[in-house]
Amino acid sequence: MTPSPDRDPVGGASEESFALRRASGAMSWETVIGLEVHVQLLTATKMFCGCSSRFGDPPNTNVCPVCLGLPGALPVPNEHAVRLAARAAFTLGCIVHPRSIFARKNYFYPDLPKGYQISQFEEPLATGGKLEFASPERGPITVRIKRLHLEEDAGKSFHDRVPGMTAMDFNRSGVPLIEIVSEPDLRSPAEARAYLNLLKAELRNARVSDCNMEEGSLRVDANLSIRPAGSSELRTRTEVKNMNSFSGVERALTAESKRQIAAMERGFGVVQATMLFDAASGEVRPMRSKEEAQDYRYFPEPDIPPLVLTERLRGEEKAEVRETVAEKRKRIQQEYQLSAATTATITASAAYTSFFEDFAELLAALPRKEAANWFTNDLLSLSVDGETVPLTPVRAAEVVHLVQEGQLSRQAARRVLAEMVHAPDDTALVVAERLGLLQVSDAGAIGGWIRETLDAYPAEVARYQAGETKLMGFLVGQVMKRSNGKADPKLVNAALTEALEP
Repeated sequence: MTPSPDRDPVGGASEESFALRRASGAMSWETVIGLEVHVQLLTATKMFCGCSSRFGDPPNTNVCPVCLGLPGALPVPNEHAVRLAARAAFTLGCIVHPRSIFARKNYFYPDLPKGYQISQFEEPLATGGKLEFASPERGPITVRIKRLHLEEDAGKSFHDRVPGMTAMDFNRSGVPLIEIVSEPDLRSPAEARAYLNLLKAELRNARVSDCNMEEGSLRVDANLSIRPAGSSELRTRTEVKNMNSFSGVERALTAESKRQIAAMERGFGVVQATMLFDAASGEVRPMRSKEEAQDYRYFPEPDIPPLVLTERLRGEEKAEVRETVAEKRKRIQQEYQLSAATTATITASAAYTSFFEDFAELLAALPRKEAANWFTNDLLSLSVDGETVPLTPVRAAEVVHLVQEGQLSRQAARRVLAEMVHAPDDTALVVAERLGLLQVSDAGAIGGWIRETLDAYPAEVARYQAGETKLMGFLVGQVMKRSNGKADPKLVNAALTEALEP
């Protein structure tokens, strides 16, 4: 059935479609994005009971009457989860309220054993934060954080375990989460990805969450609408779900933005709905009409009194917020005179940053950028998890010092670094000797390799002496080849230049 010209392909009538079609000339559109990020807190137990929150255990082994919603079971808030949530809020510059209220968010779905989710609504834990970062398109921007609240996770549905049936695992049911809701301040999918990268880095730096998307520790829902460029009006939005990576978020939002623009330009308008992203096809498809707050029938949780955070508790968690990632990036970029991209790489994890700063201090006698060059060009290739370097800064610096002393070439240094990962008790010098990579500085040995090279290539020597100086690189390469790469290149260049003088 072909949709009527005033209806969105996902269904529903548009109030603005004909007015838009009457607009003269081609229209330029602006994308408006707000994100809802669900983050699992680093606790050993669940939000309202003592069951383990560990990932990967056999299905339905970390459950009890509380997280299964059995009659008579009473929830008790996890103090450590509350503390981590407060710390996350302080990290994001939020106001952490002394008093907040848990609420029941009512909806029916098989993975929700109680028939409601314990969350927060009218009186959340924190409000009014912000994240400042560099937009790929607009430069420095500020994204406002509307609210940060505590809630519990639902279970997990599996549609491929039992033929013709859906299997349920309630291990995740009751796992402590925070939901971080941004204002609609993002203007492109690329900005959304940049925001998420910084948010993840901040939460990990604050030791609030591991943010492992592959384990479900960080999940993103996005609200997206479009409007004519230059307009300040907030228009009908859709919610996009099922995005399991930051690149997936960018792809999904790009697809939904294009879908909405196409719908508007064809006169269909946009209908409020929840959309699912299909990573395989790169397309979004409708899931259901979008709920409003009243659809969930929020009301205060009767089994949990108001959550009161003492001044002492708030002070202790605020004190846990030291240097934020944003502050750290600004300081390191200025101190070491680095590009924004290099700085972002160095501060991608707390372990990277700590390693780099200790490593740079050990190389303080070298130019400021030298430590960053070694870190990004040589040491990061050794990382297997994308977060840590499998050497100590002291051992890595040993290799750099051998290069600076002329005992090791830069190329050989990479082999030594890789070998040191598997030889934790050996010094860089011992490893270099074992691999036969130490450079030869003996003038007699170098002179012998040079004489052999000049005798082997008389024509090239004559051409060089006739003015074809670009042959120097070829001749140096031949000397290095005869030395099996062991000759000191600086000494080879100097001695070869002297030997080639008429």
